[in-house]
Formats: sequence, structure tokens, C-alpha cells
Amino acid sequence: MFYNCIFCLNSFLHKDGVHATMSPRAIMTGQRIIYDKHCKLEFGTYVQTHEKHNNSMEPRTSGAIALRPSGNEQVGHYFLSLHTGKRI
Repeated sequence: MFYNCIFCLNSFLHKDGVHATMSPRAIMTGQRIIYDKHCKLEFGTYVQTHEKHNNSMEPRTSGAIALRPSGNEQVGHYFLSLHTGKRI
């Protein structure tokens, strides 16, 4: 939850910020946020994530909780697996 808050605070402009049109994240990393992609999932949302599988009848997805965007160019997200309790 902490990392998600910091990601959001640094990704958007602040009225008393250092720059009038650039977020702190854009100033430091040069990467701008794409709202439709980075903010698609809210923290704590239940999702089904893809699992490695073969052509058997075993489940191909597992339940997880959305944590935060990964912040990279591919616009992935981090999840908390409900099966293992680890971040995926």
C-alpha cells in the first residue's frame, strides 16, 4: 500500500510543485504516466492472473489482489497471489 501511495503522489502534478507541467516522476525518470494504462486497476482489486500451464484440465488462472503498477514502459502491474502469498 505504501509503494502504491508513493507511486501516485509522484506521478501527478501538485499545485505547489517544483514544475508547473511536469510531475516529480517525469522530472526524475523522464517517464510520464499514461492514465488509461497505469491507473486501470485500483489497489486491492481482486483479479485472476495467468499461470503457466499445459494442455491438461488444471486451472490456468489463480486469484490475486492488485497492488500497484510496475511503472515501466510495458505498463504491467504487481499482484499479491492468494495461493502463495507472494508478489507476482
